[in-house]
Amino acid sequence: MAPKPPAAVPGASAPVPEGIALVYQDDFLLVLNKPSGLLSVPGRGADKQDCLSARVQARFADALVVHRLDMATSGLLLMARGADAQRALSAAFERRQVHKRYVAEVAGLLPLNGDWQTIDLPVLVDWPRRPLRTIHPDGQPSQTRWRCVAHNFQRQTSRLQLEPLTGRSHQLRVHLQALGHPILGDALYAPPAVHAMAARLALHACALGLAHPASGAPMQWDCPAEF
Repeated sequence: MAPKPPAAVPGASAPVPEGIALVYQDDFLLVLNKPSGLLSVPGRGADKQDCLSARVQARFADALVVHRLDMATSGLLLMARGADAQRALSAAFERRQVHKRYVAEVAGLLPLNGDWQTIDLPVLVDWPRRPLRTIHPDGQPSQTRWRCVAHNFQRQTSRLQLEPLTGRSHQLRVHLQALGHPILGDALYAPPAVHAMAARLALHACALGLAHPASGAPMQWDCPAEF
């Protein structure tokens, strides 16, 4: 997919959602940089109503949810503007026509050879321990491509690029735990020592690419991780 970086954001001088970077906007979609620790959509309870979608909708009344990121994950998140755009973008996600890439820092040293490898393990809700997920034969088919791009020998960690081929909840976190290399700062799936190695989950949605829902033009956005 040929990149088409947003050279300018129309209306960029106007107020943007609190605590959220507006990466791109037009009449059909919004691309936002979600901070770690913010819900994508409201949760259950009065204390879980503050979220990215609510903040964005206070600024853009026609903004509609298309996909989500885990609360602890940061990075690029797309919202549609209007029902027609939402239908088109949701269909693109369902047909796996949206390219997503993440960056993560994980415990241990993985092979640094530039080759993409695939984790193909089914993910199932761990009902007694919800919201946790687990690897189980009865789970939903789940595939993640990964490659190691750097080592930190002092910390004994690896920096990975990740491309989820399916979109299961917690998929990247569960797959890397199953690989034996949990993500730093992961309060749910890493042992205490690895959880303590980062102040936040070291997982960031760094690239997003798709065909524009109106023009069909290839679009791509990149957002470097802060860790």
